[in-house]
Amino acid sequence: MVTSWANWEHVTKIDPDKALHDGDTYAGIADTGTDAIILGGTTNVTEVRVQPILDALSSTEIPILVEPTYRPSSSHTETLSGYLLPIVLNADDPLWITGAHHEWVRSSNLEWESVHPEAYIVLNPTSAVATYTQADCDLDVDDVIAYAELAEQILGQQIVYLEYSGMLGDPAVVAATRDTLSSAQLFYGGGIHDYDSAYEMASVADTVIVGDVLHDAGIEAVEATVHGAKDAHQDK
Repeated sequence: MVTSWANWEHVTKIDPDKALHDGDTYAGIADTGTDAIILGGTTNVTEVRVQPILDALSSTEIPILVEPTYRPSSSHTETLSGYLLPIVLNADDPLWITGAHHEWVRSSNLEWESVHPEAYIVLNPTSAVATYTQADCDLDVDDVIAYAELAEQILGQQIVYLEYSGMLGDPAVVAATRDTLSSAQLFYGGGIHDYDSAYEMASVADTVIVGDVLHDAGIEAVEATVHGAKDAHQDK
């Protein structure tokens, strides 16, 4: 079972399509103090790329989850805590609203207690994920809030994920989104690269996700973002 994400302040996302920084190891990521690890990326999250990383993380005690862009395999359940399935609410390509999910359900023998949907709102129009999903990123704060309310109140989502992917988002938009949610957890990802940016965004979100900094700057930089996120939560 997945440790409750209500306790997650900082999560590290590993992109299986990218190499680690020089000298870093996958097992070392857990030593940063991050609360969970997600394996995910826009493309090439395939079994052949994911499985070696799972093997390298086999002794890790924190939760490890996969955001699949391939058909999930039940053979991974001994290593994984579960799957996080993105539903991109503002995608113009229906593949990322229900299409891929329909295929996963139709062709996989999923253990549903290990599957957890995430309601994504993609907000960086120049990002790969925006291009890939054909996301409509021309949204003002009221649009974002409405999507968040739709996710929680109509679709019953427990996780709402603001994805700025590659750029630091607007703290006011993130704060307004968090304030509109009654019980869903607000994940934030995008542009967090040091202590200060982690502190800033963790102050207005429930959970911050870091990814690019792991591959671009390495584990020490990730550890700095952990400290920033943890300090922000202590100061709330």
